[in-house]
Amino acid sequence: MAMTTAGAEIIKIESHIPGFDWIAKGGFPRNRSTLLSGTAGSAKTVFVTQFLVEGIKINGEKGVFVTFEESPEEIRRNMKSFGWDITQYEAEGKWAFVDASPQPETEMVEAGVYDMGGLLARIEYAIKKIGASRVSLDSLGAFFSQFSDRATVRREIFRIIYALRKMNVTSIITAERTEEQGIIARFGVEEFVADNVVILRNTLESEKRRRTIEILKFRGTDHQKGEFPFTIIPGEGMIIIPLSAIELKQKSSDIRITSGCPELDNMCAGGFYRDSIILVSGATGTGKTLMVTHFMAGGANNNERCLIFAFEESREQLFRNGKGWGVNYEQMEKEGSLKVICEYPETSSLEDHLIRMKKVIESYKPNRIAVDSLSALERVSSLRSFREFVISLTSFIKHQEVAGLFTSTTPTLLGGTSITETHISTITDSIILLRYVELFGETRRGVTVLKMRGSTHDKEIREFQIDSKGMHIGNPFRNVVGILTGNPMQISSSEVNRTAELFKDS
Repeated sequence: MAMTTAGAEIIKIESHIPGFDWIAKGGFPRNRSTLLSGTAGSAKTVFVTQFLVEGIKINGEKGVFVTFEESPEEIRRNMKSFGWDITQYEAEGKWAFVDASPQPETEMVEAGVYDMGGLLARIEYAIKKIGASRVSLDSLGAFFSQFSDRATVRREIFRIIYALRKMNVTSIITAERTEEQGIIARFGVEEFVADNVVILRNTLESEKRRRTIEILKFRGTDHQKGEFPFTIIPGEGMIIIPLSAIELKQKSSDIRITSGCPELDNMCAGGFYRDSIILVSGATGTGKTLMVTHFMAGGANNNERCLIFAFEESREQLFRNGKGWGVNYEQMEKEGSLKVICEYPETSSLEDHLIRMKKVIESYKPNRIAVDSLSALERVSSLRSFREFVISLTSFIKHQEVAGLFTSTTPTLLGGTSITETHISTITDSIILLRYVELFGETRRGVTVLKMRGSTHDKEIREFQIDSKGMHIGNPFRNVVGILTGNPMQISSSEVNRTAELFKDS
């Protein structure tokens, strides 16, 4: 990718780190140095290692790793968990280390007598020896901790960057931050010397960790603005989730599919649209998981491939409940029409769940998907992370042109909205509300189709019952108001007529 600014052409090279090249609008500016700053544990070493690995694997670009902190042996060992065999790359002449890490027996000296020229000569020799075009330096803080003042640090950093540019390599240099906000790097001058600055954060929000990456500046070229979530996956490395990559280009279909419940299909004027996102909201015990079961059974009966992501119940519970409603999940699995993934939300971060769910969807290629429930996932993340998760997942499902049904639990038994609903309701195509209705000392259940984008639908609140064959939707509630607000109240026929007359007059 090439970009032109003020008459000068700036060419970018792809990092091939998943998601980064999108937010960087093409990758890193070629033959320039990028400062990568972050606190301890923000994944700086993983990033710069992956930068070299991806260059070798995809483009055949060789790399040099200059280490000021960990020994080469530690890096080889630590990065093996991602499937990166650095030793093999070294044997093939694709990777070279320049070891500037401190030795236990070596006494630290004052910066004024340090031979910077000797270090730069070693780096240049390694680059020329293997023909490297990518260089990672990790990290400045460990090296410049021996320097006495900022002016010296600034001068020596500029010297390194200038030398790397003359060597015609694209480089990333890591630096430490003492806190997630505030100065960009430890010495407060690093960002002014570097052409480009990227910040990694590992912030604590509502007792939950959230990793993000932000391109603060790319001198002379454009990039996406703001923070973007990322995760670290064993066996793969860093994966960035760019919400700006989501585009409203999904196709729309007029084809209807069954909900698995004939009465609900009638309320929806013939069923759900094939590529719609459906939210089923209700208190615990109102029948949300039952609606998921109907949805899956309806698909299997039409030879569709069905996928369930369950975050509240185990596989055994789901299968037992399905059998109690006359649906044989085990048989559906044997026939290849169903796949069930059960995980507790607390086992991973929301970003990790999202990556895994996308991979399962891509490999299994279902016709319909159910997530039971979103509320379980919401409790393990910050509100911002949850909304990003919902937007990413629903957009991905819509791009597959399949139907997705999500369940959400309301906080009170008789109604009200949940935080989950607030974050997903605007991006869903259909909303179905399940409610308890208390009348004359008896608890009943009600269902209504609150929203169905692009279609007419039944607007009445109908009573339904659950038995060994599932859900059975009956007649509308008459002479009852306040069901959706959680305050059902019986009114007389005369009041109903009087209200109807007022609407008629208006």
